Amino acid sequence: MTTTDQKLIALLRRDARASVSDIAAGIGVSRATVRARLDRLIESGEILGFTVILKSDVHGASVQGVILIGIEGKGTERVIAALRGMPEVQRIHTTNGRWDLIAELGAETLTDLDAVLRRIRLIDGVANSETNLFLSTRQGSARHAQRKRE
Repeated sequence: MTTTDQKLIALLRRDARASVSDIAAGIGVSRATVRARLDRLIESGEILGFTVILKSDVHGASVQGVILIGIEGKGTERVIAALRGMPEVQRIHTTNGRWDLIAELGAETLTDLDAVLRRIRLIDGVANSETNLFLSTRQGSARHAQRKRE
């Protein structure tokens, strides 16, 4: 991937709806160059798709955070299945290192989050956990740009 490709992708990450003209002006190349590179990145599978960010994605649960989960034995799939059944669990990631799973959480109140944390800790196979709350989010993604527009 070239430097121009990286700049193109960076602009698309900030605003996937940016016009070819705006992207070209932003990275200092012609519209034809942007179109050709964009087509090549899509055809090669480097860009897998584009997405829509809904207002609810930006203004979701009031309290958000992650729980890092250590699992005893071979209970990973059982724990993942239990987590999938909890509406407060937004995403589940397997990891390497000290923790086996990281689950992204969202709840309306701290009391609601506390309740889901207790349910998670009671899942058979969960040996230990650590929870971190998000205080603020600072990112240069399209979600950030969307928040600024509202």
